[in-house]
Amino acid sequence: MRSQLPVDHSRAVTSAEPWRDPRLSPADRAEALVGRMSLEEKIAQLVGLWIGADASGEGVAPHQSDMMDHAPQWSEAIRHGLGQLTRPFGTAPVDPVLGARSLAAYQAEIMAASQFGIPAQVHEECLTGFAAWRATVYPTPLSWGASFDPQLVEEMAQRIGRSMRAAGVHQGLAPVLDVTRDYRWGRTEETIGEDPYLVGTVGSAYVRGLETVGVVATLKHFAGYSASRGGRNLAPVPMGPRELADVVLPPFEMALRLGGARSVMHSYAEIDGLPVAADAGLLTGLLRDDWNFSGTVVADYFAVRFLQTLHRVAGDAGQAAGLALRAGIDVELPTVDAFGTPLVEAVKSGAVDEALIDRALRRVLIQKVELGLLDADWQPLPDDVDQLRLDDEAGQDLALRLARESIVLLRNTDAVLPLAARQRVALVGPLADDPMAMLGCYTFPLHVGVKHPEYGPGLEIPSLRDALGPLVPDLRYEPGCTVTGDDTSGIAAAVAAAADSDVCVIAVGDRAGMFGRGTSGEGCDAADLNLPGVQSELVRAVLATGTPVILVLLTGRPYALGAEFDSALGVVQAFFPGQQGGQALAEVLTGAVNPSGRLPVSVPRDAGGLPASYLAPPLGHRSEVSSVDPTPTFPFGHGLSYTTFEWEDATVLGSPDTDLREPADWAVDGEVSVRITVRNTGHRAGTDVVQLYLHDPVAQTTRPVVRLVGYVRVTLEPGESAYATFVVPADVTSFTGVSGRRIVEPGDVELRFGRSSGKMVAAVPLRLVGAERQIGHQRRLESLALVEHGDALPQISEART
Repeated sequence: MRSQLPVDHSRAVTSAEPWRDPRLSPADRAEALVGRMSLEEKIAQLVGLWIGADASGEGVAPHQSDMMDHAPQWSEAIRHGLGQLTRPFGTAPVDPVLGARSLAAYQAEIMAASQFGIPAQVHEECLTGFAAWRATVYPTPLSWGASFDPQLVEEMAQRIGRSMRAAGVHQGLAPVLDVTRDYRWGRTEETIGEDPYLVGTVGSAYVRGLETVGVVATLKHFAGYSASRGGRNLAPVPMGPRELADVVLPPFEMALRLGGARSVMHSYAEIDGLPVAADAGLLTGLLRDDWNFSGTVVADYFAVRFLQTLHRVAGDAGQAAGLALRAGIDVELPTVDAFGTPLVEAVKSGAVDEALIDRALRRVLIQKVELGLLDADWQPLPDDVDQLRLDDEAGQDLALRLARESIVLLRNTDAVLPLAARQRVALVGPLADDPMAMLGCYTFPLHVGVKHPEYGPGLEIPSLRDALGPLVPDLRYEPGCTVTGDDTSGIAAAVAAAADSDVCVIAVGDRAGMFGRGTSGEGCDAADLNLPGVQSELVRAVLATGTPVILVLLTGRPYALGAEFDSALGVVQAFFPGQQGGQALAEVLTGAVNPSGRLPVSVPRDAGGLPASYLAPPLGHRSEVSSVDPTPTFPFGHGLSYTTFEWEDATVLGSPDTDLREPADWAVDGEVSVRITVRNTGHRAGTDVVQLYLHDPVAQTTRPVVRLVGYVRVTLEPGESAYATFVVPADVTSFTGVSGRRIVEPGDVELRFGRSSGKMVAAVPLRLVGAERQIGHQRRLESLALVEHGDALPQISEART
């Protein structure tokens, strides 16, 4: 911990120096520095420094502790300046105000040590909120996807970004835009879902939230990381170019164009034998030349050295640094390693061209100019730092609203939910009274706080029992078992509690952690999709009592719900819903909140039938040529409500054929507007999620049977109706054709209104007319959704032009 007061910055340079001159462009200001800097000063801007990280292996991942041993001491590391400071709040618990003052002191020393007075860019994790002690913990990204509410996600990201800026942080390492391809992958909890359109629209909203308040959003992990063989972390990716182009890449493209992200973190993955960190075709050819990205590419932690130690495409650290720079990586994170002495020596020996250093340096300095870090009046200490508070009522309310929207009611047989008044309720299961069951792997209490138990979580995190107890007077609790392990001695007590109750709520699922210290999270991959430990045995035993059972799943991935779970009358899914998740769940169970979440991933029936995705061509679904049926128990997009909705009158606006007997024309370079009426036919207010899917029956390559191209939340009072209208550009029908180019292909298609990917309500036949059209990065990426209530003017919702 540095002094609470920053060091006097006696080396401040004047605005007469061109890199301080706001009248010049960021590129000109950066160029004024490039020509004045020594090689060592240049390279110093391309590295981070991770102060206080535990090098034992407990604080970093496997294989990373060796690199931590090479990190220089503070005074040596900043001798020529410093590009980045790594996680000053996210490495150990620190009081927010003291942390901000300490960070300012570090910045003052960095500026004083450099002849140019350049501060470091500071980054932190922010996937579920600012990853700092006493900062609000929001729901995990799978919950964002389950909400189908980009606007609320954008609001959350704005709040996260403001708290980071107030603490002196400039860059957030989020969002994760990997489309989950195999639920066994431990980082499934960090993904937004299995559909690229949902991931892209929700992820873009998060990016907009950060970027509009001045924090650099970092897209990760570019690209292919989630498609590893067997769902194993860092395993090779056996992916073809079409899957890469049509499934994996679109969310990144959307977040750059629609969100304005200024940084990209490359993936650890190797695709078809080529590590992404050494792939110039991906990091430069596609990202910069085709997509015109001008921001910074930062290395995932220690990934430059991994080119030598894990991928073995480099013989030493200097070669690894050269490969990374040539591919297009600008900044090595988290700390000085291959971009330190090995890179300096490689440049001096002629093995690495100094022009590559200058290329990366320009990008880094331009971003620092954009952040105001090179302005003459920039000060290390943020304004009003003594008022800094990272968890307040507004943040808690936002976390609660998102948690409420993200909870998915999967089954409600015999209207077992909401819980009736004066019922005797048994609450059982290992997660029923565990506050940490609400949190994902990259939340501060689980990511860092578990190594510092003396500090506590720093937050109020009610468990399900804490929240449900005041609402259900006659509540009996038994844990039954633990999340992991084979001890079944507690099951009998849980069974007795269930048998002696009118209804049983059983909470099972995951405990997030890292590298085997949890059942979900980074490096916590699963061999199959059975519930961990003996939890399935507990559920079966409780179901056998005959008491009505409500199964509550608190997980980081979907688990298989086969025939053995069919007798559970109620099933509720929550994906690590954050610090207010216990309250949100209690409100849904008791009916105070009408559930509106929808599945961002399918829930499979078979624990071993993987990988599977709803985004499959006909032969990827049930067929007579295989004895394995991959049909999920609950499909992507599924979710129930405590009220009922009727959909009717699907139509193409402007088409004379209102009966939809013949396909309406849709120009290959145009757009079409389709509409359906939604009516609340129940007795309470509720929100339905109208989903629009594309069906392309004949194409030059195999296509998914359906894929999402639009969605909108429609909130209605009892008896109220509204129009849900989608303006769909033909560009969203595009795919990678036989030529390897993205095309819009003429022919018959359908736009289908669905309650889920497995339940279509209406289909609108259309015919794409015109010549086959090749399109590129400037294509339109999303549909526009409109909701019209009665005579009110249309309200733009969920999508942006």
